[in-house]
Amino acid sequence: MQTGRQAPYADAVDDTRTVLLTVGVEDYFHVGAFEGLIDPAQWGRFERRLRDNLARTFAFLDGLGARATFFVMGWVAERHPELVRGIVERGHEVASQGYGHARIDQMDPETFRADRQRARQAIEAATGRRVLGHRIPHFLKPSTLWALDILAEEGYGYDASVAPRGRDFVDDASRSIHEHRHSGGLRLTEVPVSSLKVGGAVLPVAGGGWFRQFPPAVADLSLRRWFAEDRGPFVMYFHIWELDPEQPRVSAGWLSRVRQYRNLSEMGDRLRAQLAGRRVIPIAEHLGLTQAALAQAAPTAEPAVAAAPAPEGPRQPVSIVVPCYNESATLPFLANTLDDLEARLGARYALRYVFVDDASTDDTAARLDALFGQRPGVQVVRHPQNRGVAGAIHTGIRAADTAVVCSIDCDCTYDPLVLGEMIPKLTDGVDLVTASPYHPDGGVQNVPGWRLGLSKGASALYRGVVGGGLHTYTSCVRVYRREAVADMELADQGFLGVAELLARLVKSGRTVVEHPAVLRSRVFGHSKMKTARAIRGHLGLLARLARE
Repeated sequence: MQTGRQAPYADAVDDTRTVLLTVGVEDYFHVGAFEGLIDPAQWGRFERRLRDNLARTFAFLDGLGARATFFVMGWVAERHPELVRGIVERGHEVASQGYGHARIDQMDPETFRADRQRARQAIEAATGRRVLGHRIPHFLKPSTLWALDILAEEGYGYDASVAPRGRDFVDDASRSIHEHRHSGGLRLTEVPVSSLKVGGAVLPVAGGGWFRQFPPAVADLSLRRWFAEDRGPFVMYFHIWELDPEQPRVSAGWLSRVRQYRNLSEMGDRLRAQLAGRRVIPIAEHLGLTQAALAQAAPTAEPAVAAAPAPEGPRQPVSIVVPCYNESATLPFLANTLDDLEARLGARYALRYVFVDDASTDDTAARLDALFGQRPGVQVVRHPQNRGVAGAIHTGIRAADTAVVCSIDCDCTYDPLVLGEMIPKLTDGVDLVTASPYHPDGGVQNVPGWRLGLSKGASALYRGVVGGGLHTYTSCVRVYRREAVADMELADQGFLGVAELLARLVKSGRTVVEHPAVLRSRVFGHSKMKTARAIRGHLGLLARLARE
């Protein structure tokens, strides 16, 4: 196949007041700013704000008398078909943004084709209408224009994935609405995001980030200059999460936080100032595709879901202890994670939960009651004074009424699903199974190198002092034989006590099994550990263990 372009699209409406508005239907955890920090496999665990943010977006557009093209992921359409259907019912266009949020430069052509087919199927099943429009979340580069040939073969009417910037797509033909053709003669209209030419480069001036990050006067000047220089419609976009200043704050680097959160509270007013009084319409309407091609399409039948196999024999009772200290921001994510855990492991284990509020000073206690207080098999225990993470785990172990007790991190830096592999390892003669990111088959993601070095160094010192050959001594994710640890006395109740408990078991000749696991940086909130204090504490504990 060959990629080619014709002259700029000749039938563009010569109305400098027309805006082709596109809206990305994404939640705060889908975004590129958190790429690499949030695992797409865990999207279902996050608090979802799509419903409220769509309602907020509809109200915003209604106030302007505007209609838009909404680019929807197949992931969203599968889980919230009623929300996607509601977009169409309100007179807007629904187009495809692919199934997930994967970068095209991480796909080969066949993977890309399959992803787009899956997304289209999900969206058309939700809306009952043919999808003609498409956008790639991270936009196209000159090296990935092969995707346009595949979209043409798949029957899309247009694509809006070219966002000229820097030296990419600097020629006028690429910056205007134009036709793309490949060797088979198929045609696809390309609708680039609007940009300004500055010297020999181009500046993107039509995205949500442009309007949020720069002063309103800069955005106003760029639009006035664009309308003075270009004859076609202005093609712009924003995302529904950009109208949500109260969205949860993810614990990311400063640059990602700036990208995601800067000026959210002002975004509605800034957009309104640029759109008020203009003719704002969807892309398909401008291209004349609304009546001709957005005809009713038979919704695709959803595949039958196989029933889960019935458990064989009685379920094993297992308690899970969750220490909580000032974790209000994390608890909604934890609640969804435990729902996932119950769905995956509930056929094998009768899961019970012990939440230990370690004298939190935020609204952790109220959120624990709201999220978990009415669930069966749940205990909420409160410390009158803060005792530390090891103390909270020990309280939970003592409060549990099962022979097998697990502990997990409230922030889910280890995926609790790993318990499904760890519990079976607590066989006769084994007293503890511990998660180990430093095991040769384990892993670490997005943890700062200096902190990783300190933790690995501490574990190496423990291994040298107490023996046992373990790679990790500081993980809180464990499976305990309750009788082996319930009456153990620890000198330290904080982070240090987590290592102390394991070290004392090893020194006393108890059997400890290590299970490889992946440690990720926390998504919400911040770590409570004080680094300098932790280093001094570990050195002191090692000295005591060496003398014993």
